[in-house]
Amino acid sequence: MNFDDKVIDSLDELEAFLLAVESGALGLTNVAGVAMATSNADGRPFVAVLDDKHQLILGRWVSQDVYENGKDLVRYGPKKNLH
Repeated sequence: MNFDDKVIDSLDELEAFLLAVESGALGLTNVAGVAMATSNADGRPFVAVLDDKHQLILGRWVSQDVYENGKDLVRYGPKKNLH
């Protein structure tokens, strides 16, 4: 899996990550969606950036609190403007 070492531990950080994905600031290509998930290996929660074949492009670990409270933010997208 393609995970970076950072852990998102606040909803503000999650929103900033989502905005970075949407704006192209992370340099990812073929992004089709974002989802919350848990690792099959150890149950750790993460936010997953997926391509159009539902393959993981990038994952970033999230705290349990962000996992539980950030699902709507991931589902409906950030409210802040990209401009």
